Amino acid sequence: MLKRVTATLTAALAAAAALALTTSTTATATAAPTAPGFVIGKDLPPHPGSAWSTGKVTKGLPEWPVFCVAGAIPKTNSWHRTFGTDLDTGALQISVRAASDAAAAKLAAALEKKVAGCAADWLRAHPGGTASWQDYGKIKVEEGARVYGVHTSIPESEPGVNLFGIGRDGSTVTVVQWGQMGHLSDAPVPAFKKTTTTAVNKLNP
Repeated sequence: MLKRVTATLTAALAAAAALALTTSTTATATAAPTAPGFVIGKDLPPHPGSAWSTGKVTKGLPEWPVFCVAGAIPKTNSWHRTFGTDLDTGALQISVRAASDAAAAKLAAALEKKVAGCAADWLRAHPGGTASWQDYGKIKVEEGARVYGVHTSIPESEPGVNLFGIGRDGSTVTVVQWGQMGHLSDAPVPAFKKTTTTAVNKLNP
């Protein structure tokens, strides 16, 4: 009788251990992705009249539509951080953990296409305005990055210029946006390329 009880107890303990291991493995497999690394204010192009303030890394997308890329970035497994100055210059970084490297590559390509067509899309929505864009080329970092510039202006209003850095490290994609009043000639392209490189390098430290 004692042997039978011992065997039953042993079997029960083994089953419990197996269940605990399965539960642990499942929990690990379904654990929510962690936030990627983000740039901070000092990583952005220096502003001649103001220091950068750095917001918190926040789950999800910003509450407002993001110029040029609105609707192109999934809410799932996304995070963002905003930056500001005391003047008219601001910045934003959004990063997404995609389901796979292939999905990330597809997202990065879609974002590049969206930004490249932004000036034309904006003109269709603002007849009478002017807009232009510039492809500042690729950056050799991780799986690659690219920088674009977009300029928009409407009569009797200040012109605006935005820079976009889009890059990927494995299955993680990031978009960095910098903007202020001005023209493409006013944009700090070399410094922003360094920002974009830093942003991609920080995704998966």
